Amino acid sequence: MWNAVNQHISDALHKPFVLTHKTQLASFANEKQFHISNGEQHYIVKVDLLSALERFEAQSKARDLLIRDSDFLVADTITIGTTLEFSFMVIEMLPRNHTQENWQECGILLAKMHTRSEQEMYGLEEDSFIQQLVQPNQWHRKWETFYAEERIAWQLQLLKEKGITLVDIDEFVITVKSLLAHNTKPSLLHGNLSTSNIFFVDGKPCLDSPACYYGDREVDLAMSELFTPLPSSFYSAYRDVLELPSGYELRKSVYQLYPLLIHANLYTGNYLEQARNRINEILK
Repeated sequence: MWNAVNQHISDALHKPFVLTHKTQLASFANEKQFHISNGEQHYIVKVDLLSALERFEAQSKARDLLIRDSDFLVADTITIGTTLEFSFMVIEMLPRNHTQENWQECGILLAKMHTRSEQEMYGLEEDSFIQQLVQPNQWHRKWETFYAEERIAWQLQLLKEKGITLVDIDEFVITVKSLLAHNTKPSLLHGNLSTSNIFFVDGKPCLDSPACYYGDREVDLAMSELFTPLPSSFYSAYRDVLELPSGYELRKSVYQLYPLLIHANLYTGNYLEQARNRINEILK
């Protein structure tokens, strides 16, 4: 396994790399993460089953989108590879600094990223992943149709296939479409914005674990407010650049249902009850 990682990094760098240090960092389902180093270069290696190769490739493309179309720091992908049993992805290891957090700059950079897109449709060229789940991205001209069908209905159907029915999917899709029909334009979204996916390098905001697509910019803000909201300076700085349109608070409730459904699909338990309660609130 690690010989293959060494070889892939060496090929990518066009010079020999032999790891001398390896520390396991975290585990998510079947995925394990490691910090490796040869004493000079430091990398994060994500290791999973062979079936995770498509997910790693999608994550790499999402990183490329953020690198190209935002001013955030984003760890670049060094290489992706497989062995007989595993797939792996090697990314830059950026030095996190929790003592120099500039949330105001983070809000400004997100607002600027949201204004750069010239895309006219909602979705992405191909499906992506959010955590371990497939995220369908079929192109749509209407935002409300995209979010209702490619996000909410998809997650509800995954639950239904597990024997869990939270609501009549077809009827709820109609409700979601009616609530999200407003004047918006496609923005490049991080797609999984939360405190765990933002960090700082010498005060410079960095984004991690993107699940990018083109959608309503309100989604990033709504998701960031769900579990542990970001500092108020982030939201104030964002609004100084881009004011939120009227009706955001109502739409936010719908946008936050999506991550609740994702957690319900992955972990069930209390998240399932939170998703059920949110659906009932939306239907009132």
